[in-house]
Amino acid sequence: MISVAEARTRILSGLVPTGAEIVSLAEAAGRVTAAPVVARVSHPPADVSAMDGYAVRAADAAQGARLRLIGAAPAGHPFAGKVAAGEAVRLFTGSVVPEGADTILIQENAERDGEEVIVTVSPAPDRHIRPEGQDFATGETLIPAGVRLLARLVGLVASGGHPWLSVHRAPRVAILSTGDEIALPGEPLRPGGVVASNGPAIAALVRAAGGEPVLLPTAPDTLEGIAEAAAGARGADLLVTTGGASVGDHDLVQAALAAQGMVLDFWRIAMRPGKPLMYGRLGDMPMLGLPGNPVSALVCGILFLMPAIARLTGLPGDPPMAEPVRLGAAMPANDGREDYVRASLLTQDAGGWIAHPFPVQDSGMLSRLARADALVIRPPHAPALDAGAIVPAIRLAPLGI
Repeated sequence: MISVAEARTRILSGLVPTGAEIVSLAEAAGRVTAAPVVARVSHPPADVSAMDGYAVRAADAAQGARLRLIGAAPAGHPFAGKVAAGEAVRLFTGSVVPEGADTILIQENAERDGEEVIVTVSPAPDRHIRPEGQDFATGETLIPAGVRLLARLVGLVASGGHPWLSVHRAPRVAILSTGDEIALPGEPLRPGGVVASNGPAIAALVRAAGGEPVLLPTAPDTLEGIAEAAAGARGADLLVTTGGASVGDHDLVQAALAAQGMVLDFWRIAMRPGKPLMYGRLGDMPMLGLPGNPVSALVCGILFLMPAIARLTGLPGDPPMAEPVRLGAAMPANDGREDYVRASLLTQDAGGWIAHPFPVQDSGMLSRLARADALVIRPPHAPALDAGAIVPAIRLAPLGI
C-alpha cells in the first residue's frame, strides 16, 4: 500500500490541463484563465468625481467665496466647457471632472443661492477626485493565466473591457458505477438490491470541482458488461469508476479494464476509508477507480478526484486545505493507515473550531458524512489524544460539497 500523499502525486503527475476555448463573460465564472487577461481600457477612463458636489478651482474656493454655477455634468454626460476663475460645475459621483477644475467641493460643504455656490468649508487641492487609471491602466495585466474566475474577478474582467476571454475547457469526467445490486433512484429494488448514490454524488462533486460529469449506464458484474459500459467513456478527459475495485470474486473492474488495455499505476492506499483505490490509464485516458462504499467513494473523491479535476482545469491540483481544530472528545490511537474521521463542528470559541467526531465511522453510513462538517485527519500510528488536543481537519463547506 502507498500513502495518500504519494497516490495524489502519482495521479497528478500524469495529468495535463485541457485545451483553451473562448467563452462569453457570462459563461466565465468558475473557469480557469488559459491566457493573461490584459486591460483594454483604463479604469476609470478619465478623472472622475468621487462625491456629489461641484467641480471648482481650489484657489477660488476659500471659505465664504461665492462661485458662479456655469453648468452641470451628470455621470455619462461630461461638461463641454472649461472651469475658469470664480466658476463651478455641478457634478455627481462618477461625473467626469471638467478641464480647469482641480478639486471637488462636496455638496455638504456648500450652499446654493440661485446660480451661485457659497463655500462653507474650503476644499484642499485634488480632493475627492479619482484620477484616470487609478484602479488600472490600459495594457495592465489584470489576471494571469491559471486563475479560477470567481465573481469578483469576473467583475474585474468586465471593467477591463472584455466581453470574451480564453479559458480552459471544462474537463469531461465519465462516471461508471458497477454492480448487479444497483438500482437508480426511483426504480424498484430487486431482492438484495441497493439504491445507487455514488453516481449522483460523484457527479455533484465533479461539478463542484469545475468538471462536466457524464453519467454512464450502470455496468453489471461481468467482464463483458463492464468493458461495454466503459466504452462509453471514449472522448472523456477522465474515467471514474465506483465499486468493483476490491478483491472479491465479483470485483471485476481491474480485470475488465486490463483486458481493454488499461495500464495499472497503483492499487490500494494506506488510508481509511478508501483503501481499495485504483489508478491507471486506459489508452490516453486516465482512470480513477473509487471504492464502492458511498463514504469511501466521496472521501476519496475529495482527496484525489477534486485535485485531479483542478489539474485538468488548469490549476495546480493542490490537496484540500487542512486547518487546525480542537477536539471536543478524546480519540484512540490510530493504526498504520491514515484516517479521515467524520466530525461535526458544532461550536467555535476564541481558539477556533471544536470538532466532535462521530462515535460510529462505518464507511457505508452516508448519513453521517452528510451531517459532517469536517474530516479530522489522523496520521498513521498517531497516538491517543485527549479532548482539547489540536488536530488538522478538512472543512467541507469551503469545497462546495
